[in-house]
Amino acid sequence: MSDKSFHPALTISNIKNHIPITLEMENVQYSTWSELFKIHARSHRVLEHIIPPKEGTSKPPSTDQEKELWTTLDATVLSWIYATISNDLLQTIIEPDSTAMEAWGRLRDIFQDNQHSHAVALEQRFSTTSMENFPNASSYCQHLKSLADQLKNVGAPVFDSWMVLQLVGGLTRAYRGVETLIRQSNSLPPFYKARSMLVLEETGMAKEAATEFAMVATSSDDSSGHLTNTGQLKSKYSSLSNNKRNSGSQKNAGRGSGGGSGGARKNGSWNPPAAG
Repeated sequence: MSDKSFHPALTISNIKNHIPITLEMENVQYSTWSELFKIHARSHRVLEHIIPPKEGTSKPPSTDQEKELWTTLDATVLSWIYATISNDLLQTIIEPDSTAMEAWGRLRDIFQDNQHSHAVALEQRFSTTSMENFPNASSYCQHLKSLADQLKNVGAPVFDSWMVLQLVGGLTRAYRGVETLIRQSNSLPPFYKARSMLVLEETGMAKEAATEFAMVATSSDDSSGHLTNTGQLKSKYSSLSNNKRNSGSQKNAGRGSGGGSGGARKNGSWNPPAAG
């Protein structure tokens, strides 16, 4: 290929190294995905293949070589789009002889035309998230943060204070101590700090369970026949640990002032319910 026809977009061998997000209908990250895609397209001089250039700022290809390069670049950008979306979305938007701009427009219509329905579904999921459905505190907090990010992407941002209230409202009884500490603070801590408090509490509970396990093991060694094999000891330890984490699978009635779906959206934002 001559220097004249060389183009930086043609050097990309794996678009997922540059756009790590896979766009899906269920995990609404269209705003993030599209922004990353536009940045990449701009840096590789192919933005006009998805965003129409302003009038007079671009000259259409005239020679056969320019037309051939344009076609090659458009197919390249189209392949980037297809490679960074889910199979369901791919089957929805793919059409024979489609251009990159046409595929880009179909995706934009799918997500922007359904923002309200996405927001309603995401708010329901956010307000009913409970820690008992997650293996640990980190995954619970990460799921809440992911839902909040998705709500922001569909024009319904969640205030940090409401994220904290939802976090403590979904805790099990085993975490009542940290829940009380957060609720009784003069001002609610930011979400990242509340998350740190929860993870530290979980670490302390795990250490306590490990200590009890060691005591049970020692006791069994001194006895004449109880818990005589490793499998029984592990079962006992697992029971101790699970009882501490999941003893609160039944929520406090109403889950306090932070649970449920009492929030209301105003001016495009989701506000927490007024303090009772």
